Amino acid sequence: MGAGAIVLLVLIIAVDVAVLELGKNIIPGWFLSIFLCWGFVLLYRHYLHAGSAWLKLGGWLMLIALMGVIVWLTRPREKAIPAVTGKNPKATGVVTVQQGQLTGVYTQDEQVEVFAGIPYAKPPVGELRWKAPQEPDSWEGVRACDTFAPMSMQKRNPVIMDSLGDVFIYHRYRISLEDNFIAPMSEDSLYLNIWKPAGEVKNAPVLFFIHGGSLTTGQTWYWDYNGEALAKEGIVVVNFAYRLNVFGYFANEELEKESGTTGNYGLLDQIQALKWVKENIAAFGGDPNQITIAGESAGSSSVNALCVSPLTKGLFRRAIAESSSITPKVPFHTFRTREDALKSGQTTMEEFHCTTVEQLRAIPAEKLVNTKGNNSSMMVDGYAIAEQPYLTYEKGENHEEALMAGFNSHEADLFLLPVKANKEDYEEKLKMVYGDFSKEVAQLIPPYALSSKGTSIIERGGSAKGALDFAISAAWFTYPHYDWARYLEQQERPVYLYYFTKENAGLSNNHAGEMPYAYGNLHWRQFLYKEQDQFLSDVMKEYWVRFIRTGDPNGGLLPEWELFQSEEGQVLEFGDTVRMTDDPFMPLYPILDRVQEQRLSQ
Repeated sequence: MGAGAIVLLVLIIAVDVAVLELGKNIIPGWFLSIFLCWGFVLLYRHYLHAGSAWLKLGGWLMLIALMGVIVWLTRPREKAIPAVTGKNPKATGVVTVQQGQLTGVYTQDEQVEVFAGIPYAKPPVGELRWKAPQEPDSWEGVRACDTFAPMSMQKRNPVIMDSLGDVFIYHRYRISLEDNFIAPMSEDSLYLNIWKPAGEVKNAPVLFFIHGGSLTTGQTWYWDYNGEALAKEGIVVVNFAYRLNVFGYFANEELEKESGTTGNYGLLDQIQALKWVKENIAAFGGDPNQITIAGESAGSSSVNALCVSPLTKGLFRRAIAESSSITPKVPFHTFRTREDALKSGQTTMEEFHCTTVEQLRAIPAEKLVNTKGNNSSMMVDGYAIAEQPYLTYEKGENHEEALMAGFNSHEADLFLLPVKANKEDYEEKLKMVYGDFSKEVAQLIPPYALSSKGTSIIERGGSAKGALDFAISAAWFTYPHYDWARYLEQQERPVYLYYFTKENAGLSNNHAGEMPYAYGNLHWRQFLYKEQDQFLSDVMKEYWVRFIRTGDPNGGLLPEWELFQSEEGQVLEFGDTVRMTDDPFMPLYPILDRVQEQRLSQ
């Protein structure tokens, strides 16, 4: 082969290797590709090199086409995610719940018992699609709960796209021959997972965690909120899957007449899971009277919804909320009006050419999940949510006895990656949130006030991007927590607000960046963190554990976390230091109060 042919072959092989690795293709794909390339070299040396230009072109195109066929044939298969790492984990003793007997598995160090894939409701399929969750079926024998159940139906990105995101945005990609699979996904997903301290446990406090994902994506085995570390601290940790997107938040008047509610099926799943925990957690050593609900992003909005739902009174005591709430008079996200919900539902009906819910129930889940409609918000349905949440808070009828909540310094940055903002159009870009008050915001936070922190290859940047990120972060994520905290302050219920600023090689202090710190899970991706990160994680985890146990995060040698006072505007900073500091977004809150009043009057 000539030098040109060798260079071209090397380039094609490099692309093929990248596709196989980033696409997580199974091992046979690598061997077939090696065999193909070797065969092509022989073919070129003995036949193609002396042929015409058209013959050579055909040979190269055939090579590329066959590589494509191999990539398609050896794409990753679904594989259930094991509850713990390591091969052949030791089974736990038998635990008896209301539906039957089950076993879990021990972690490698045998300090934690994990029970994965416990059904808390009947599969919401067939006629049960878009109905309130039903009590789970009982089973005979001993059920082995050693793998996570499938994630709820959601749109899948191509595997390569997810891998590229891990490389360029999350910086957590690692080459491995042990991840050549994709996780299972199913409409039958209403299962929960439990982490408990190993051995005999009684009356341990319980953490009930709700994953985020804009109410459209998410799974329960994500390492950032794995429950193992908190279980080692004596906490029984529960997380679970709930219906998402069109399966969880589709609204329709026919369904409303059918069952008296519509639009909040994912929230009803959360309530059903909480009821199951209340009734069964004692079998795992948990105290049903010491349950703290927690969540991040859309999970935090869901926590807020559970706090106001008339269906959850007496099911929990305290709440932990990270980076979202629905207390503003007109929430900025994860909440919509009944009118908007029904309109979106009708759009979905028309998209699939259905005139009845019965017809839409017959649409396969794999097809329905790809709807173009927007079904990513809760609503007032008069059942799970009786009224706009702020009204419940004004009446003092919310359920949380104490709240620990907070936000990160660069909450909106990832959501605004493709948005470019310069000083010429900065005020116009602010209108997406601030409307008529954009000029005032631009004067308070000038376009040149802050530099952009973006480092992603898809970051569009611009001279005003940093200021835009800051202003939008305040509206979407930090003001909602400030607003929530004010209500509890008026009710004389304890509130502790935090502000996460620690930079690292992973998500840094962007949206969700604090989770592996708070839940003690830096070790799953240790290569992204340093010794000082682990120290901060230990501190945050201790605050979380103390709050879950008592409702007060303070104690021991921890720096004092002062109660929230709206006039002071102080938050506890988790960064290079841990200390009380001014909330940097505070100057924007009075403007956002007026934005809310205007939105309410429209």
